[in-house]
Amino acid sequence: MYYFYNYRIIFRVRYLEEIIIENEAIGQIRAKLLKEKNPKTCQAMWDSLPLDLTLSRWGEELYGAIPVKITEENSQLECEVGDIGYWMQGSGFCIFFGKTPVSSSEKPKAASEVNIFAHIEGDSSIFKQFTSFKGKVIKGE
Repeated sequence: MYYFYNYRIIFRVRYLEEIIIENEAIGQIRAKLLKEKNPKTCQAMWDSLPLDLTLSRWGEELYGAIPVKITEENSQLECEVGDIGYWMQGSGFCIFFGKTPVSSSEKPKAASEVNIFAHIEGDSSIFKQFTSFKGKVIKGE
């Protein structure tokens, strides 16, 4: 997006708006950053991008260690389908797309508290095809 002002072009950058998870099998999946909920976590994740992901599956959650250290910020156990969180205990990146082994309902529940920092735009069930996941997380455009 651009605006004309005094014959100069001013570009508006979508800073800290969304992240993109990409993989050969699924292409690109966009996720909106939840800046109002966990601004420090969003900023720390944004500053660490791009990241390579190697994720394992636990129920309907993909998780794996990333080289980022973030402290607790409005952490929670109960999640929503499509949430993306940072797991402090394992320096982990977590994608929740359904029930986990500790869920007491159809909603995902983390093994221990996570900082939810993004939510997938669209259908997160696309991740059900994976028993493990290799991909990247990059900044949205």
